[in-house]
Amino acid sequence: MKPGVRALGVAESYERDQSVLGGAVVTPSRTVDGFAFETCRVGGLDATDAVIELYSTLDREDVQYLFLAGIAPAWYNILDLRAIHRAVDRPVLSVSFEASPGLEPALRAAFEGSELTRRLDRYRAQPERVAVTVNEQTRYVRSVGLSDAPETVMTAFTPTGGRPEPLRVARLAARGVDRFRREEQRGGTDESGR
Repeated sequence: MKPGVRALGVAESYERDQSVLGGAVVTPSRTVDGFAFETCRVGGLDATDAVIELYSTLDREDVQYLFLAGIAPAWYNILDLRAIHRAVDRPVLSVSFEASPGLEPALRAAFEGSELTRRLDRYRAQPERVAVTVNEQTRYVRSVGLSDAPETVMTAFTPTGGRPEPLRVARLAARGVDRFRREEQRGGTDESGR
């Protein structure tokens, strides 16, 4: 992969009713050169729009891939990968880190009526997960608009371990912003800086 290639990773941190989505622009060589943040509702269906807005805020033509941590951030706020791909015009990879039977049982346990139907419809419309081995660790990837094999892109952006660097950095950034917001809501820090 060319050295100037960049990917935007989007990961979340949440507590209570709002999730912070952190976006980090990262190269395969681990250079970080951009951050953006958005929020979405825990248990809502606005995460797709939040990811699109986060990408738009960055306004980075040099970003060539979009990595998403999972398919259902913020307590089943199901992402529509095809809608994201259409909006950003970049390949989209949704990466999950554990094998699972899928989200349908959990969705049925958490929602009912039209809320369940909307989530099931969106979830079922997403591409199937494929197992990808990176650095001897298995990850599960859904992708839209990808011309390369998922293994090629995952390997390029995962220098060590099994978490792509754009997602690792985005998760750290989201956690930092979330922690800061919670401190601000509690009245800031004390005189010692804590």
